[in-house]
Amino acid sequence: MVDFSDLLLDVARVRRDFPILDREVHGKPLVYLDNAATSQTPRQVIEVFDEYYGRYNANIHRGLHTLADEATAAFEGTRETVRAFLGAAESREIVFTRGTTEAINLVAGSWGRANLGQGDEVLISRLEHHSNIVPWQMLAAEKGFTLKVIPVDERGVLDQAAYRDLISERTRLVAVNHVSNALGTVNPVADMARVAHEHGALILVDGAQAAPHQAVDVQALGVDFYAFSGHKVYGPTGVGVLYGRAELLEAMPPWQGGGEMIATVSFEAPTTFAGIPHKFEAGTPAIAEVIALGRALEWVEGIGLPLIGAWESRLLEHATRSVSRIDGLRILGTAPEKAGVLSFVVEGAHSQDIGLLIDQLGVAIRTGHHCAQPLLSSFGVDATCRASFAAYNTPEEVDVFVDGLERVVGMLR
Repeated sequence: MVDFSDLLLDVARVRRDFPILDREVHGKPLVYLDNAATSQTPRQVIEVFDEYYGRYNANIHRGLHTLADEATAAFEGTRETVRAFLGAAESREIVFTRGTTEAINLVAGSWGRANLGQGDEVLISRLEHHSNIVPWQMLAAEKGFTLKVIPVDERGVLDQAAYRDLISERTRLVAVNHVSNALGTVNPVADMARVAHEHGALILVDGAQAAPHQAVDVQALGVDFYAFSGHKVYGPTGVGVLYGRAELLEAMPPWQGGGEMIATVSFEAPTTFAGIPHKFEAGTPAIAEVIALGRALEWVEGIGLPLIGAWESRLLEHATRSVSRIDGLRILGTAPEKAGVLSFVVEGAHSQDIGLLIDQLGVAIRTGHHCAQPLLSSFGVDATCRASFAAYNTPEEVDVFVDGLERVVGMLR
């Protein structure tokens, strides 16, 4: 048994903040281990929606009445919360999006369309989620630049020597994740950013799986763009963040047109656009969701990301040791630096069958390709089971999961 006694996380108190953890599934207490897909939401965040719609529901930035002022203040207050959370220099470097996927598409559709063309190269890695692959494939087909892929080794670690060989003076952008959603590998993005900048390239980091688990300082990392999603960091769905260095955002053309992102509109003269970040926030945003995201980040900071990360690391260690007793189980992703993700296959048992049967025991895990088909194909599989951990998970839940897994595997063989 892995020792948790030196960690000061009061997991019982943490769990009291999550109403959903009191429910049962198929008559069993819910054991929720699908946090890499979507984390659960504390009541402090859920309450934001009652507060907003019950007290100050109004559109932002445009009204002069009290409700509009209160909504605007709460919305922009979250922008400052996010700035501090990411260590950005200015709050105007924070753009609200619908999530990491939209943030990456914004960079591709604005910066990429304006700056990439034939003869240029963009480097991505085999570890990427589809959201950091497909936008670049689509844009490459349109603009004619070359897309190159950084390989991974048998542990799921990015090959840094290959990265240095692949990057060249033709490289305009490196787009990599901070943490792999499928394997949990933590990438050395600060080192990769330094190499990119030495070659005159920019770096975009998909931080969707890093932001919930470790402190992020975009200035210390030296990244040019950084994206994450609210629903993976104890917040609501439908909201996310793009960080971009101010000088880059200022030079980028608008991505979508409409209200809010303009300075002036006329039929007699060219339309002029708002400054950053509003230039990239066309239309009425997800106001309540943005405010709730701010509350979620405050909740996370109240516990402390170093403590959350350490707790999840112990859970991962305990789960890894425990599942290793199951004959025929193969763990995918054995990087020395990992976040709380355990991805595996079991000989003689299909991942979908495992997921369906273990759900009958109240245990929620993820099965499938995890939007990482190129990565899984390099391991010779098309699907895995994935258990992923959060601050509210317990060692006892890991035991329930492993006992249930043993039972299910026995049924399938």
